[in-house]
Amino acid sequence: MDSIDLRIVRELQADGRISFTDLAPKVGLTTSPCLERVRRLERAGVIKGYTAILEPRALDAGLLVFIELSLTYTSPDIFQEFKRAIQKLPQVLECHLVSGDFDYLLKARIPDMNAYRELLGELLRHLPGVRNSKTLVVMEEVKETTAIPIGVR
Repeated sequence: MDSIDLRIVRELQADGRISFTDLAPKVGLTTSPCLERVRRLERAGVIKGYTAILEPRALDAGLLVFIELSLTYTSPDIFQEFKRAIQKLPQVLECHLVSGDFDYLLKARIPDMNAYRELLGELLRHLPGVRNSKTLVVMEEVKETTAIPIGVR
């Protein structure tokens, strides 16, 4: 990726709905070459998609929790089974295999503590190999972004 590609992805992160006629002069191109570059970045998988950022409270998902899960290692397939099962829980926004004192870190958005208890029950009863869990309830969201820093070291 060259400097123009980096400017394109920076601008699209800031406003994914920007028109190509507005984007092109911001990155120093005319419309057609700008469109071609964006399409190339999409085909290459650099741009994975476009989305709307929603207000969780407006959609009854105001409670944010992080859940640390540890698995039992009863079979070599346990991680694969877990990964397949976690995909089926829409409340879980992110799931990461991590190093440290637990195996997975989950980020979930839910309406309230009752929904949290239901989710925890699902995790412990229906996900394969879950040994124990620890939950962190977010009391204040200080910073949340989907933007990847571009050109920052």
